Amino acid sequence: MSRRMFFVRHLQARHRLFSSASNNFEFIHKPDFRPRRIILLRHGESLGNADESAYVTTADWRIPLTKLGKEQAAEAGKCLREKIREEDAKVIFYHSPYLRTKQTLDELLPYFSDSEILSCLEEPRICEQQIGNFQNVQQVLDAKKERSKFGEAGLDVYARVSSYIPTLVRDLDRYRRSGIDMDNVNVVIVTHGLALRLFLMRWFQWSVECFEESQNPGNCQLVTMNKRKDNEGHSWMELEENDRRALCLSDACAVPRNLRLHRMDSVCGMKGDFKPR
Repeated sequence: MSRRMFFVRHLQARHRLFSSASNNFEFIHKPDFRPRRIILLRHGESLGNADESAYVTTADWRIPLTKLGKEQAAEAGKCLREKIREEDAKVIFYHSPYLRTKQTLDELLPYFSDSEILSCLEEPRICEQQIGNFQNVQQVLDAKKERSKFGEAGLDVYARVSSYIPTLVRDLDRYRRSGIDMDNVNVVIVTHGLALRLFLMRWFQWSVECFEESQNPGNCQLVTMNKRKDNEGHSWMELEENDRRALCLSDACAVPRNLRLHRMDSVCGMKGDFKPR
């Protein structure tokens, strides 16, 4: 028997097994750790965005926001508040330890009461890609063009961002086990452009080609993943269409790859979608 034929028969056998199970037994689903939303946010305009010579005199992690960056962050806080407006909403904040992300967070927090904020956690694994320490502007520019020679390659950032996701899942599951309704929980992650895209790449299992076609979000642009559910009890996170388009992503990149593999997307855009209360 050829390898291809073996693979086809294996898939057919699995299909018969699960079809039989769905007809005769009630599936037992794992408890759902997923929050109502995961909102990713790139920091506001930094001094390094406005003037790359800032990296010569100031360590990357100490680069502050510009005046415009603080205004962008305050506006993002308003947008965040408009998006998270449910009566019983709870928010978990994660942020990079860099000064520009902390200053961005400082502009977001006043829009939420203490009773709404479950936690606010610093997470080093979602920090900026490291390019090394250089003493003149040209070295900084050269290092940014060839980061893998002078600091972290994109794969290094992908690895540490990937290691953060299980921590996020465990945190969410602890809240679920403590009795918090996860349909009321919103996660806000304040990070950097590349780390944000690599988080999405890992979560949605993008191909390298899909990632390379994507673009960094603008400063303080909200990128929202909403929870969806179907009538069978499955749930998943899905990118909002406007955000997908802003990042130059195809339709297929908006949902997890395993969802597409199981063809659940053909079953789900239907009456069982998760709808805000």
